[in-house]
Amino acid sequence: MRTIVVCLSLAFIIGGCNSKAEPQPSEKPVAEGERIIFPRDSKQLSALMSVAVEPEAGRAVTVPGRVVWDETRTSRVFSPVSGRVVALKVRPGDVIRRGQALALISSPDFGQAQAEFRKAGADFVLAGKSHARARELYDAGVIALKELQAADADLERARVERDRTLAREKLFGASEEVDQQFRLTSPVAGMVMESNVNPGQEVRPDQAQPGTPALFVISDPSRLWVALDVPENLAEVFRPGMSVSVRTPVWPDLVFAAKIDYVAAFIDPATHAVQVRATIYNRDRKLRAEMYVTAGATIAKSGALRIPATAALLVGDRYYAFVDESEGRYLRRALQVEEAGFGTMRVISGLAPGEKVVSDGALLLQQILSAKR
Repeated sequence: MRTIVVCLSLAFIIGGCNSKAEPQPSEKPVAEGERIIFPRDSKQLSALMSVAVEPEAGRAVTVPGRVVWDETRTSRVFSPVSGRVVALKVRPGDVIRRGQALALISSPDFGQAQAEFRKAGADFVLAGKSHARARELYDAGVIALKELQAADADLERARVERDRTLAREKLFGASEEVDQQFRLTSPVAGMVMESNVNPGQEVRPDQAQPGTPALFVISDPSRLWVALDVPENLAEVFRPGMSVSVRTPVWPDLVFAAKIDYVAAFIDPATHAVQVRATIYNRDRKLRAEMYVTAGATIAKSGALRIPATAALLVGDRYYAFVDESEGRYLRRALQVEEAGFGTMRVISGLAPGEKVVSDGALLLQQILSAKR
């Protein structure tokens, strides 16, 4: 019995020694050049996530904006003369023609222009008669040539002064008598959108300053502009001639078509966005200036490859990505990439469609590779 117990004890000790001597699998990855190999049961593999490299697909983007007046069909009218408003000839909402009177202003400045023109006209008539008389006397040998030449000069000066005062009066608006009543007219046809003047109000030319409301705003509401604030990473998406779909919370079920006709060549320092302008037709008058809108556009599908920005590591002056070769094997490969927006990079060279790259955990792989060198 004692012999059996001793044998069992020896067998247990020998078995225990044999179990301790059995090698344990290593969880540490191995680096071979640009490749990292993990043991199959490595816990670090759970920190790595890979995505397939695919050609970029078409996608829809939306940017904010607002409706504004089409400035090519809009006029902000100020008074070119000083005076007092005595009558308003139009009201907001009136459809008017070009040259139609907007207001009547009693203006001493305009009265002076009227008087100067009539005086210049009378002087020209008198100078003409004097010149004709001097010509007759010269032909009869009564006066010398220099007196005729002086009459010629007087007539020319009178003609120039008459033309100058006539041009000034035409600029303000010609009239048949000196009444000091200046007619403020519209330079364009359209609708009176705003009227910021009242009878009895004093007006001056120097009121035409930035930030000062115009006396009248005339515009054509059938065509408007849409001013868009485009983030700089989407600046290449929006181009002149491109169509966009405009929506507004006021008409949630309607989509308005607009076409881009201007893209700024600089970034607005206040909003850090690119100013884009689109033209929209508003024949049914559902849109109004200063409405908030959104504009949607589609990025066309292309053959370019895209990867998440987290998959591209900048090491020194070059970009790299780790290609997932499966079974715990990852190969670092140099890339040529460029920013593509939406948190992605456009691959110029270095990857092929269908390959997988590490999108989460690429930094861990780079640290492992650096530590092995």
